[in-house]
Order: sequence, then structure tokens, then C-alpha cells
Amino acid sequence: MKIGMTIVTPFLKKLPRAFYDRDTTLVARELLGKILVHVTGGTECRGRIVEVEAYLGPHDLAAHSARGLTPRTKTMFGEPGHAYVYLIYGMYHCMNVVTEPAGHASAVLLRALEPVANMEGKTSGPGLLCRAMRIDRGLNGCDLLSDNFYIAEMPGAEHPAIVVRPRIGVDYAGSWRPSRCAFISRAIPSSPNADGSSFAAG
Repeated sequence: MKIGMTIVTPFLKKLPRAFYDRDTTLVARELLGKILVHVTGGTECRGRIVEVEAYLGPHDLAAHSARGLTPRTKTMFGEPGHAYVYLIYGMYHCMNVVTEPAGHASAVLLRALEPVANMEGKTSGPGLLCRAMRIDRGLNGCDLLSDNFYIAEMPGAEHPAIVVRPRIGVDYAGSWRPSRCAFISRAIPSSPNADGSSFAAG
């Protein structure tokens, strides 16, 4: 092995397209405990997903896709298993995972990670986890089946107990505001608003 090269260890199994092409709430729950991997600059960053929020499509008034197909939301209307990354407040990137068939326009926002490898800084909050994982808008639309940016599972890993609660920062969403579409791994404490990026995603 050449020094400086990053090799994915064999115990990580990349999630297939079919994992994402399912009910968004189910995908959100099953993303908990999975490993987000980003290989950049010869370094493999890894974080365990411990908090997510589901955004169910254009009928969900908390979702970006409720505003229709725009240059910003184009990725959400695309194929499942792609990253939807955008900027808020001019400084924080947020990462979502596109779910269900193309045109459905649903996604899962990643809200917190547990650091696993090569991550610096706080990871509780969508903006801070993107900073720690070196994720920015250059990865918007990236296929999560790629070699350098993907989500994986460790075969044999136990499914975490899950806490369910309403999503954060969606007061504008009317009757959808109290919807219990946020899922947290019970084993990992998190501070969803640690970086102030409470703006709704997905």
C-alpha cells in the first residue's frame, strides 16, 4: 500500500441504491448507526449517523420541495441515493440524502454524527457535521455509491434504540410543524441546535 492512499477497510459495506429507494421515514430510521464516509485530500473521514430528520416530499410543507422544482431543489427531484447539499446563513452547509423514486422529491437531513475517524470539531448540528466531514456544495448531486463519498454499514452491527420527536426550526410549516419526523439514536446524546443551523432541510 502506498503512503498517502486511503483504503476502505473490508468490514464496511456500502449501502446499495435500493436502500434509498424506499419510504423516507423508513430510510431515516435505518440510517441511524450507519457510517458516512468522505475521502478527500487522501484522508478518509468517517462519522456514525446519530440524528436525522425526514422530509417527505412536496406535500410536506417543511420540505424545500414544497416550493416546487427550482435550481436549488433540482437534486431532491432526482434519483435516490444522491446527496442534496445547500448553504444556509451564508456559512453553514447542510447535507440531505435523497430518497424514493425520482420525482418524489423527498430526503433525509443528517443532523448529528458521532466522530469515528479523521474528524475535527463539533458534529452536533447539520452545519458543524458538514464542516467536520469537509462537505460543501461541490458535493451537491453527488452519487452516494461513489468511491469517495458514501454511506456504509458494518455487518453485524446492532440497530440502535430510537427516540422520535418533531423536527426543529419548521414553525412555518403549518399543520406539518408537529409531525414526528425526527429520529435520534438513544445511545448518543446530541445538541441539534449546537451550530444554530435550525433551518429546515430536505
